[in-house]
This record gives sequence, C-alpha cells and structure tokens, in this order.
Amino acid sequence: MSRATSRPTGRKPPAQRSAEIVDAAIKIACDEGLSAVKLRSVAAAASVAPGLVAHYVSSMDELVATCFERITRAELEEVREILDSAPTPSRRLAQLLATVFDSTRDDVTLVWVEAWTLGRTNERLAASVRDVMDAWHAALAEVIAAGVASGEFAVETPDEAAWHLLGMIDGLNAQALVHWRPATRTSALNGLAERLLGAPSGTLTNLVG
Repeated sequence: MSRATSRPTGRKPPAQRSAEIVDAAIKIACDEGLSAVKLRSVAAAASVAPGLVAHYVSSMDELVATCFERITRAELEEVREILDSAPTPSRRLAQLLATVFDSTRDDVTLVWVEAWTLGRTNERLAASVRDVMDAWHAALAEVIAAGVASGEFAVETPDEAAWHLLGMIDGLNAQALVHWRPATRTSALNGLAERLLGAPSGTLTNLVG
C-alpha cells in the first residue's frame, strides 16, 4: 500500500497574506488617494480574490484608516528625523516647513485632504486623523517652545501658535493640489510664521536654501 505524500498547498501564512493586502491598499492610497481603496481594487492589486480581502480585513473603513495611519505616521517619523539633525529651533522650523511643502509629497497631502472628507462618515478614520494631527501639533509645539526658551521666538503660548501654524500648513498644501500659487507656499508661510512667532523678518526665509 503506497503512502500518501504531502504536497505544498501554495497557501501563504496568514500574517504574510494580511501584510500583502495592507501593502497593496497603501500603494493604491499613495497612487490614487484613499477614496480609491475599495474591496475590488485592493484584491486586484494584491492578486487575490475579493473574498480573501474580506476574510483578512475586518472592514474597508478599518483598512482605509490603517492606510492613513501608516502613510502619515511614516511621514511624521521622517520629519522628526530631519528635525533632530538641525542645530537650532529656527533651523528646525525652517527645515520642517521646507520639507512639508516639498512637491514630491503631494501624494501624502492628497491622503490628508481625502481623510478629512472621508472621516465625516468613517469614525475609525476620523479618530486616526485626530490622533495624527495631535502628534503633528505636539511636534510643532515642541519646536516653538524650544525657540521661546532660546530667545529665537517670542510667543506666549507655543501650543496655540502650533495650532495656527498647522492650520496654515494644511490649507496651503491643499491649495497646491489644484496648482494655485504652489511656488509661493514656502516663502509665504515663512513670513507668516515669523510674524506669528515674533521672530525678526527673514529669520526662517534666510535659513532655507
């Protein structure tokens, strides 16, 4: 009597399959925006059946939120690494503004803009947006507070100044998606930030280049 031999099933471990589905969704979000992260588009990008995506993903709202978190937190981590290499608060802030206004990051800007819209009906995404915005606010407030301590900035409430500055960054970046005065974003915000923070004119502008 011959013994049955085991044959490879070709199935991937669940953790690997789940990671591949998330990676496929993230690529779609970066290339086309969060609104393009749909069951069938993710399945096609991951080369699996839609049913398999549904098996590994608790909901598409959850998957969209996961994409947002992975993309935006990776950007923030990258920016934090850049800030750590700058010697003074003024240089850190100037470098931050130049980095977030880099046109090569427009894909991340699109993710942010769509997240604010989609978050109206996707509470899981909305919660993620609030969390990451809090993290960005904290990073900005930290730089501003350090500038106040060093005498480079003169503002009474770094926390509030960071909130205003973050709003200006988001607004100008959103405008640039439709190519409305994109070339003037950095210089315009540098001047506004200098006035907001009580820094001498040219403090930030002269550090970029």
